[in-house]
This record gives sequence, structure tokens and C-alpha cells, in this order.
Amino acid sequence: MGIQHQCIWQQAAHNAFTDLIHFHRTFWCVFREGSAHISPDGQFRILRSLDGVHWLSTAVIQWPGADLRDAKFSILPDGRLMLYGAGALHDRSQQSHQSYAWFSDDGLHWSKAVPVGEPNIWIWRLSWHQQQGLAIGYKCGKPHFIRAYHTSNGRNYQPISPDCYSGSYANESGLLFEADGTALCLLRRDPEHGLYGRARPPYQQWDWRDIGCRIGGPEWLELPDGRLLACVRLYDGQVRTSLCWIDRQSGQLSEWQALPSGGDCSYAGMVLQGSKVYISYYSSHEGQSRIYLAQLTL
Repeated sequence: MGIQHQCIWQQAAHNAFTDLIHFHRTFWCVFREGSAHISPDGQFRILRSLDGVHWLSTAVIQWPGADLRDAKFSILPDGRLMLYGAGALHDRSQQSHQSYAWFSDDGLHWSKAVPVGEPNIWIWRLSWHQQQGLAIGYKCGKPHFIRAYHTSNGRNYQPISPDCYSGSYANESGLLFEADGTALCLLRRDPEHGLYGRARPPYQQWDWRDIGCRIGGPEWLELPDGRLLACVRLYDGQVRTSLCWIDRQSGQLSEWQALPSGGDCSYAGMVLQGSKVYISYYSSHEGQSRIYLAQLTL
């Protein structure tokens, strides 16, 4: 398998935290622009491409009351494109964070921001199985826990249980479904090792296994041959963004290949399209934090 990569955006002082989706025969990449990794001026920029090589900026999403962070895409059961992320609020007298969603029929024109989920719980990842959505959110601040939610429309979220993991600072996650509806979760903890979780419907009971290392910004997908390919930040030795295999039974992570990266990096989006995997990520290994796209030919 061969990998090509290119820088697709570097116009802001800090460009980071990506996601990627294929919608209406077009690739869409979203990421945060700001003056620094943590700054009050975060906004979302959306790029589109027909071929994964040539990219055009098509939208900027701003929210004056918050630093917007960690945008994600999702295609709703009704066919619309959903953008969601969290706002680190400027006025923290009532709460510190709120998750928001925006909706579009074409990827070009977006609704106003809609608050979603519970206050101070960061809806990190939403995935769909048979028109039912499962979302994982994590508590901003103590007590630390992650919570699973059901949704049918991306707007309304019903907690499945009080929490599905607690006890340490668990936060970012990736979600996949097996054919029978079993949910798989790749979970970041700090500073402990990441976890691999499995749960059958109705997703109230989770089995968690140590993956063997610390990770950041987890995202993954299932290849046509059934293997689980993840893109994560690894912390051992030099910090880097790496493609890794996840063993479906044991949950153990094994590094396969590092992408050109270093320092402030990771937070990938992944799309399987035909015989290629497209991976968006950011990295500061060339000095400025920039957005990159890698193409992996299977």
C-alpha cells in the first residue's frame, strides 16, 4: 500500500483539528482556524474537492460567544449534511462549554447554530447504524466521565445511561459499528493508555480493554477485508500522527506507518472511497500548524 500526502491549507496562524467526509460526490474537509492552539477566536473553515487534490474554501462558520473547536461531519438519515462541534464559551458564568450543530442540504449553505446535548458535555463523535445515531460525549471538568446518547435526527440526544466510563480523564473517541449493531469505541484517556470498548444494543454495558499505549485524536474505519485502521497521535518518543492497526479481539494497537508530522498534530478525518483511504490531519512539523491530506492506495 502506497501513501501520498500534500498540504491543503495554511492561511490562518493556527490550522488544526480536522474532519473529512464524502457527500454529494465531493470531499469536504473542516477544521478550526485560530490565532493559537487555544485562543478565543476559533472558527470553522470548510473546504471542498472533487478529486481530493484540488481544494476550494466554501464556508466559514463563526459563533461570536465562543471559541469553536473540533468540528465533525455526519450525514443524517434524511440525507442532509450535519456539522457539529463544541464552543468554549467566553461567558462562563453559567457553563463553560456547549455543543452546537449546523445543517445543510448542499454543503455550501448552512443553518444557524443549534445548541445540542447537555451543558458542559462535549459531543465528540456521532455514528449511525440503521438510521439510529449513537453519540459519545465527555464531561468538561470534574467529575470525569463519558456518556452515550441516542439520536434520530442529530438535534435531540437522549442519555442511554448515567455514564459508560468514569474514573479517569476519558475524553476523545472514535465510533464504529459491526454488522450486528455492536458498537466499537476507541477512547482517549489522559495520561493513561487508551481503551478499546465494545457494547451491544442498547449500549448500556461496555467492555473496555487497554490498547497498550497513550493516544490522542482517535479516528478509525473498517477496511473491506475487515481490518480496523486507526489514525491517532502517539506520544512515545517523538510525538507523531500515525496509522495503526487495532486488533478486533484484544483491542491492542500496533503502529503501522507514521505520516509526515510532529509536535502539535493529529486529529484526523478518514474516508474510504473506492480503492483509496483519504486522511485529513494537521501538523506543525514544518513550523506553522497546517492542514494535510494523505491518500492511501489499498
